[in-house]
Amino acid sequence: MKRGLQLKLKQLLAIVIAWMVLGFIIAVYDHLILHTRTSLGPTADYSFAISVMRNVGGGLIGALIGGSLLVFYINVKYRDKPYWYTILFVSVTFVCIIALITFIMAAIIVPFQTGRPLYDPVSREAFYDFVTDSYPVKNGMVWSFIVVMTQLLLQMNSKYGPDTFWNIIMGKYNTPKTEKRIFMFLDLNSSTAIAERLGNEAYHALLKDFFADITDPILENHGNIYQYVGDEVVVVWKFKEGVENLQCIRCFSEMKKHIDQKKDKYIRRYGIVPSFKAGIHCGRVVAGEIGVVKRDITYSGDVLNTTSRILGMCTKYREEVIATSDLFSELDFENNFTIRHLGAIKLKGKEQEVLLVAVKLVV
Repeated sequence: MKRGLQLKLKQLLAIVIAWMVLGFIIAVYDHLILHTRTSLGPTADYSFAISVMRNVGGGLIGALIGGSLLVFYINVKYRDKPYWYTILFVSVTFVCIIALITFIMAAIIVPFQTGRPLYDPVSREAFYDFVTDSYPVKNGMVWSFIVVMTQLLLQMNSKYGPDTFWNIIMGKYNTPKTEKRIFMFLDLNSSTAIAERLGNEAYHALLKDFFADITDPILENHGNIYQYVGDEVVVVWKFKEGVENLQCIRCFSEMKKHIDQKKDKYIRRYGIVPSFKAGIHCGRVVAGEIGVVKRDITYSGDVLNTTSRILGMCTKYREEVIATSDLFSELDFENNFTIRHLGAIKLKGKEQEVLLVAVKLVV
């Protein structure tokens, strides 16, 4: 299963569980309100079990229908739209979904309450009372708020990245931690010339398309996007995941293949097909949460500076991918890769020379 699909299914599962729990909480809250001193008390036909079934079942059906709509459609089709647009679209859509759920729940619960089939006159009258009761209106208002908050959280998760957002919520990096990571600094070739040719707005559109198109190959190779810096993107792997099956190297090859498959789109829109280069390095970094007004998880250490310098060597040696011997020694290369040892190179800002290796996939 593709990692992108796995992430979406995890989001859907989280929505299903959260909404069912919220449905149960709503049922308990209603039950407690009905039994307060200021309340007139429940009606004769009130049943806590029916209330739980109604709310938890509604949460389940709503999550399966609405959650799927959010995760697989709205946040894919409208990802280029502003946040307020998607939230408004979701709100209107869910008013219709809540109405649909009300009818579905009525069709399930009414025969259970009356003990008669739905087409029976008694059940039909109970069905009408169910869907016109103020209770669904109250639930509609509550669930509309829940839907808006769910969409807001999904947008925040998209902004920070699947791992980063959850780690911030859980406070994993409140205390800095030393971790071994693999970093790839990837940069567009001839970016200045392209920007001058296209103009600022068209160049920004090119970058937006390019970064969107390389996202799937990054995710499929278990990488995470750490930063976008101008026309450069920084990808990070947990060390074991990056070296497994050469994923940190295959990622570049699959990005190239992905862009090549979309070359007609780029030629039609921009008159060029973007090409790019990458520097890759591994080592220990300190990961920690920083910021007051804007919080984020950052990595610090010499590894990042070295990787940035390695990226600059790609132009000098006319290579697409250059890695350090530290990473090269950890990888088990196959016959479909060619290796060129560049030797010990003095990188800018480094006192000691670094052994570099150029890597290329044999097509």
